[in-house]
Amino acid sequence: MSKSVINKILTILISLVWLVNGLFAKVLGIVPRHQEIAAKILGDDISFIAVKIIGGLEICMFLWIISGKFAKLCAVTQIVIVMTMNVLEFLIAPNLLLFGRLNIVIALIFVTVIYINEFIIKPKLH
Repeated sequence: MSKSVINKILTILISLVWLVNGLFAKVLGIVPRHQEIAAKILGDDISFIAVKIIGGLEICMFLWIISGKFAKLCAVTQIVIVMTMNVLEFLIAPNLLLFGRLNIVIALIFVTVIYINEFIIKPKLH
């Protein structure tokens, strides 16, 4: 399989992570744990709307990834967001995470895939 095909597959899979988490887990509220985490970090008063906004922004990230525009900036933005979110959750709400403090390992794997896909696998345009 060529680098180009691997890059396209990984790009689709990465984008789907953002879509599924944004739309299903947050906007549609199928995973209530996300609101509990937001409540613990941001407070009960704004957790509902905060989760909806975050979900909407994750859907925007899906669209940004799929668009291919400013792909390197998009990759760096994803890495910063994922690590910031996971460090906050690790420190403030580890008991609410799906895998507890091990979630940080999954986040590291995810951001590594994002980095490798954009900066190593992606074919260079000359």
